Amino acid sequence: MKVWLACFVLLFALAELFQWMKQFSLPLPIYILGGAFLAIASNYDKLGGLRWLSHDRVFINSASQPSITQSTAQPLQSVSFTTAPAAEQMQPRAKESK
Repeated sequence: MKVWLACFVLLFALAELFQWMKQFSLPLPIYILGGAFLAIASNYDKLGGLRWLSHDRVFINSASQPSITQSTAQPLQSVSFTTAPAAEQMQPRAKESK
């Protein structure tokens, strides 16, 4: 019986909260500031252009990440593919016999 009563009270509270939230609205600048805060908070570990905030992290990250030196870097080799005309691609291949 206690579980049923607790579920009823919880669902009633949620329904009343939903009714109240439908009438509640915030001005646009609050949404803009909230979005900016969420963007900064979710990208806090990156801090790409903010060098004055990530001064201590630069030394930690540079020590833990391997660097590519001239001896380990290999030049890029170009790869080229030849393509057949569309008519040749559409023809079925003949079965080869052994």
